[in-house]
Amino acid sequence: MPRYRRGFDVDAARRHLRRADPALGQWMRRIGPISADPRWRKRFDVVDALARAILYQQLSGKAAATIVGRVETAIDSTLLHAETLSRVDDDGIRACGVSGNKLKALRDLCAHAERGDIPDLRRMSVMHEDDIIDALTAVRGIGRWTVEMMLMFRLGRPDVLPIDDLGIRKGAQRVDEADAMPAPKALLERGERWGPYRTYASIYLWRIADFDAGAKKPTPRSQE
Repeated sequence: MPRYRRGFDVDAARRHLRRADPALGQWMRRIGPISADPRWRKRFDVVDALARAILYQQLSGKAAATIVGRVETAIDSTLLHAETLSRVDDDGIRACGVSGNKLKALRDLCAHAERGDIPDLRRMSVMHEDDIIDALTAVRGIGRWTVEMMLMFRLGRPDVLPIDDLGIRKGAQRVDEADAMPAPKALLERGERWGPYRTYASIYLWRIADFDAGAKKPTPRSQE
């Protein structure tokens, strides 16, 4: 059974992408090197990360952080997990500013965790990306994009391309000097040449999407 290590050689990724895609390579030279993400080296609790992802959905960072802080105070723990979240009833969680839909998602996450359906880091180390996506998107409120962000930035998987992401699609449009953003299916085909470093290509495409954007609002990293 293959074991997937966390992180990858960004220098090797940069060399490969420049050779495989000259148009992207020109943009990469223009932007300059992008360093490895230090989060790849840090351990984390998967259930806690998913719970925080649920709470942060569709909120500004400041508003979400305030709600997360209230929840941590209510459960008397900085670890959002089945055992700690069960310390407070539904009304107590709602009183922290958590919406009804997010509360249902948190409870569903806890139920999956208690059944052992949420793989930990050790199990994930031998799981293919598609299998991780299938396991985690079974939780209410957890979509493919959320898991792809975990794969890229927390697990350091080198070959993830979030084809529904508006920022990545916009970046690809600028690379190809196209009149419109590529459809997800077209982006998937376009990205074949970037493998096995589609994660690093995605990071550049986000930068490209907003390069020289000035004071304009950054393109969201999501499908919204």
